[in-house]
Amino acid sequence: MTSAALAALLLGLAAARADETCLSPYMPKIMGQEDYVYVWTLGIEGVGDGSDKLVAIGANPADAAHYGKVVSSVSVGGRHEAHDAGFTDDRRYLWAGGLDDSMIWVFDVAPDPAHPKLVRTIATFVKDSGGVVGPHTFFALPGLMLITGLSNSKDHGGRTALVEYDNDGKFIRTLWLPDKAPYGYDARVQPRLNRMLTSSFTGWNSYMAPIGKVMNDAEAVKRFGNTMVVWDFHARKPIQTLDVRGAPLEIRWALGPRHDYAFTTTALTSKLWLVEQQDDGSFTASAVADIANPMYIPLPADFSLSADDRFLFVGTFMDGTCRVYDVSDPHEPKLVHERKIGSQVGMVSETWDGKRVYFTSSLLSQWDKKGKDNEQFLKAYAWDEKQLTPLFAVDFLKERLGRPHTVHFGQERFYKNQIYGGEAGRPAAAP
Repeated sequence: MTSAALAALLLGLAAARADETCLSPYMPKIMGQEDYVYVWTLGIEGVGDGSDKLVAIGANPADAAHYGKVVSSVSVGGRHEAHDAGFTDDRRYLWAGGLDDSMIWVFDVAPDPAHPKLVRTIATFVKDSGGVVGPHTFFALPGLMLITGLSNSKDHGGRTALVEYDNDGKFIRTLWLPDKAPYGYDARVQPRLNRMLTSSFTGWNSYMAPIGKVMNDAEAVKRFGNTMVVWDFHARKPIQTLDVRGAPLEIRWALGPRHDYAFTTTALTSKLWLVEQQDDGSFTASAVADIANPMYIPLPADFSLSADDRFLFVGTFMDGTCRVYDVSDPHEPKLVHERKIGSQVGMVSETWDGKRVYFTSSLLSQWDKKGKDNEQFLKAYAWDEKQLTPLFAVDFLKERLGRPHTVHFGQERFYKNQIYGGEAGRPAAAP
């Protein structure tokens, strides 16, 4: 395998963000013990009903009957490359997308958090947006859903855009990325700075390609992004382009008192980068740590920043390992713990109280490992600021559910204490 082919292959393994502590600041948090973990799951032909689905797993040890077990699942019919999902700003509706055909599904979680209900399907994303393909990040804004695209319908390449809908599913506008930084992936907003960051990946032709095709495509490595864009958020205008070589993926803003920096990881070079605001208001990007030996391409597909900005949990797909860094000094990350999770690791998400971390196994259907290494799981670990300790695991193949990817949390207490106007059957405030 040539180095260029290997690079292209591994870049295609990039995951979506699904980090509870890095969800939109416009959205309420789930504090304390979560009752359910919602897992957006890719269907596998011949496994169960073969469809993509939203699966609810019991996560509260006080409910012994459901703890670590499948509580419910809702299939959407067919396989669409289920990938990312995100709540609306009131945390009632969970939007979930398919990277292959750009379908979007909206689930209502509030009336019965144990049994989410499919209430809306948006099949017009490409037409609505003027040709954007591959809905990736779903980021809640006040009354709106901001969606990043990965590709376009003209050539299925990497040029793409940001798309906005209102919470009722009405298209609002499309914001194409700048010509000098046309690739998209993740988006994160820091309201206190009036800044948004976007990162970059590749187009449909690459992320939906079979492994063999990518391995033998010497040009594929040229079709990945190497930039991040800084936006004036209120104006929705790009104001700065940062050179971040190696395909910058997830973005995590600092959450605490100091809020002028963010982290990202690069898929190809396996580095941790610090994106930091300077005294004049501009931003710089610098590599601050190597995540294992880049010669072995560990592929840091996803990571989670703790709510106190102290710990960074980095999942590396190729070796199935979580590396925990102390980033109290964001310029000098220190590796403090390492734990083998499985043969492969996709998504990583820590709870707001900092006591539990969840991992899933799947990245993309055509890129997941094969044979004995094709583990498909949700695993929960306790975190005591020193080490990760197993709590429970759900085998998604044994349960005939498919390939688990994005993770979000639900809590009975939260929804019982919300007021939702409009539709009948919405929960009312607790007395």
